[in-house]
Amino acid sequence: MIIGIDGNEANVNQRVGSGVYAFELLHEFSKNKKYEFVIYLKDFPLRDLPKESANFKYKIFGPRKLWTQFALPVKLSFGSKIDIFFTLGHYGPRFSQIPYSITIFDLSYLRFPELFKKSDLYQLTNWSKYSIRSAKHIFTISYATKTDIIKNYKIDDRKISVTYPGYDQKGFKPQSKSKIEKVRNKYKVKDDYILFVGTLQPRKNVERLIEAFKKVTQLSVLSSWNLQLVIAGKNGWLYESIFEKVKSLKLEKEIIFTDYVPDDELPALISGAKVFVLPSLWEGFGIPVVEAQACGVPVAVSDTSSLPEIVRESGVLVNPGSIDSVAQGIRKVLTDEKFRQNLIKKGFVNIKRFSWQKCANETLETLEKLASNRIL
Repeated sequence: MIIGIDGNEANVNQRVGSGVYAFELLHEFSKNKKYEFVIYLKDFPLRDLPKESANFKYKIFGPRKLWTQFALPVKLSFGSKIDIFFTLGHYGPRFSQIPYSITIFDLSYLRFPELFKKSDLYQLTNWSKYSIRSAKHIFTISYATKTDIIKNYKIDDRKISVTYPGYDQKGFKPQSKSKIEKVRNKYKVKDDYILFVGTLQPRKNVERLIEAFKKVTQLSVLSSWNLQLVIAGKNGWLYESIFEKVKSLKLEKEIIFTDYVPDDELPALISGAKVFVLPSLWEGFGIPVVEAQACGVPVAVSDTSSLPEIVRESGVLVNPGSIDSVAQGIRKVLTDEKFRQNLIKKGFVNIKRFSWQKCANETLETLEKLASNRIL
């Protein structure tokens, strides 16, 4: 069986979220000798993508603009000998005689349209709609998102498969004191710290996290602590108000913005944190949560969307709309050592559910069934 794949989500620098998912799956696919893979790209593959082999090839072509709307459909229509096409992202080819499947990470653009730039919202809304309606099958990364897809697009649940993402098991584990100290020095982290990892955008709810941090530092039970909040992630969109919030609360000395943290530094930065917090308004999965648990760090996450499904009983659930709730969740982890250690133990158990190899194998099994018309 020959599987065609849109690999553009993986072919970027500074990967987060969907980029990590695509990158890791391509690497897992490249190890599989049962199938042939043709990876379709609009740019030459970056050096860290899998090397070509007898059963793993790249096709690079343009034009780059509106690639899924024109260039990809034309290429699939003329001379492409593949059995099934798989897009590692929301957008399938605008038209295709070859059956295709897509990956939907979340529908936050429908839940919170005001949190997106108008141009991005238009594309997400319209291109995702035609892709979901035209796809032979849909992959998603949580049952919460599967439920959202069914509700919003009236899709037969048999047409949707949930394949949980994994995490880098070699990289993300408790780090040595020397590695933690090195990364602390680089980012000028002097005190105990609370950590957030994610792209700076409204959906991540960073402004409320900053206000919650302010409340935590004012609690009498933590009056003897010197605490910092480390916000690790590149600027996304509509992020300016985050920096304005820091200034308005006069927290410039207590809050550190690292920008994007390279993969070889992130495990150490996470390992040094007292608590990892992800107070997102909506998440399709939340890979950094699993990475934090793998590093032995307790997590406090939103009680919405996929996050309760991902952490189960291994994390603190907070109301992302309540500054007090986020603050109390952080306080609980920082001040109750028995509770904290119990969360760490549960976290190590929880992460056993997630692996890229399992995600890839389940995906390939489904694609094989699709190609042979054994499922919707």
